[in-house]
Amino acid sequence: MPSLSHQRQSMPRGVRHQRVLPGFGISLGVSLLFISLILLLPASGLIMQTSQMTWQEYWFAISDPRIVASYKVTAGAALIASLFNGAIGLLFAWVLVRYDFTGKRFIDALVDLPFALPTAVAGVTLATLYADNGWIGSVLANLGIQVAYTPIGVMIAMMFTSLPFVVRTVQPVLEEISQEEEEAGTLLGASDFAVFWRVILPTIKPALFVGIALSFTRSLGEFGAVIFIAGNTPYVSEITSLMIFVRLQEFNFPAASAIASVILMASLSLLFAINLWQGRYLKRIHGR
Repeated sequence: MPSLSHQRQSMPRGVRHQRVLPGFGISLGVSLLFISLILLLPASGLIMQTSQMTWQEYWFAISDPRIVASYKVTAGAALIASLFNGAIGLLFAWVLVRYDFTGKRFIDALVDLPFALPTAVAGVTLATLYADNGWIGSVLANLGIQVAYTPIGVMIAMMFTSLPFVVRTVQPVLEEISQEEEEAGTLLGASDFAVFWRVILPTIKPALFVGIALSFTRSLGEFGAVIFIAGNTPYVSEITSLMIFVRLQEFNFPAASAIASVILMASLSLLFAINLWQGRYLKRIHGR
């Protein structure tokens, strides 16, 4: 009886390379239909709502001083949270990839907790923990540090919800790095920092930047986890997504769409820039 490998070699070329999933036309059609229903249709509704406004009305809706203050709070907190997640997420991914220890699988699964946990539940839990009478907040309050109902609370909520983006983006890249290159650098007399800076970081840099960008864009639109701990004080801890919600409660749908369009354009621009940079970086690396 011929072996399985002999049977595969004797198969016609067209049959051997036949894909298990449907062909290109069907796969592309289903993918585009799904994208249209899930992504493009809501975006089209946003554009239609905004198109009902004149340019003066649109500018008035997005440039209100209270709205501008919410931009600053949201963008500033998201930037600090994403940079913090970049450092901690890299360290977290390094531990999960390079070390074996008891409870590793549990901690690895725990990274995805913000994805599984409803954001409102996360917000209530964080507000309870970091309030002045909470387990963590009471200790910080004795040190003169208030977290809940301040911009610091906004940053903590954003860190919690967006940390997995960095860990899960960097982790598979670290797994593919050969330790032989690190050992070679060590044998040549390089310090641990030099090995990290010259060998490891150039390899993981694209993934790390993408993870930070995803963390930032995720934080820009965060709502449920933030409003419970932010305090929502105008000009202090009020986030942009809350202002969108306020406009919706006022049945001012065009104004809500206008504010949402600012966040949407900022997120899409950042993602496009990161993808463009990543493509050029990889092309330059592979071209060497």
